Amino acid sequence: MLYFLDSCTRIMKRRILTTPTIYVVDDDLSVRESLSSLLRAEGMAVETFASPIEFLALERLKDFSCAVLDVRMPGLDGLSLQDELARRGWEVPIIFITGHGDVPDAVRAMKAGAIDFLKKPFDDLALLQGITSALSRVSRAFHRKLEAAELRERYEQLTPREKEVLDMAIQGKANKVIALELGISESTIKVHRHNVMSKMHFRSLPELALALQRLKEADRAG
Repeated sequence: MLYFLDSCTRIMKRRILTTPTIYVVDDDLSVRESLSSLLRAEGMAVETFASPIEFLALERLKDFSCAVLDVRMPGLDGLSLQDELARRGWEVPIIFITGHGDVPDAVRAMKAGAIDFLKKPFDDLALLQGITSALSRVSRAFHRKLEAAELRERYEQLTPREKEVLDMAIQGKANKVIALELGISESTIKVHRHNVMSKMHFRSLPELALALQRLKEADRAG
């Protein structure tokens, strides 16, 4: 079944690609195994949990992920788990699966932001469509993080001198002025600037300056 792979390829088409992680929380072992087999066959990473308590033991959730939760489970149920995730600030799109399909439960789940509410037995394609929709929701923010991380990594590959030249160039200083202030030749400045643009993968200085400004703003916000 290639539905998910085709859709996810469009979602994730960037310079950096990664595999989405699907968290499956269900107290029924057979359900966990069947969903794990289905999702792995579609190229996804899968982590299964027998209870919400097991799931909540994670230190953090992966950025590009969604959760498939059973509604009725012993102890903490799926809806209560949804509430706890919101309380912790763990933003992950949720698809509920249930053998009961109570309307009040569905209404409560959807009002709290659930992507879908599927009654067992459900069609595999319906689940994959829900997962695609869930990942689409997080895709934009996820890729902003990826691009910021990539830009930060490239910047750290610059030498101290290249960073110094870049900073002065962004300030609008001409090569002659930079060379004079740093006590090196103008031709050396040109070499440094060429190396900076090559390492950073940008063609124009204004574009690079704007990208670095956004990166600084994201770092301050984070």
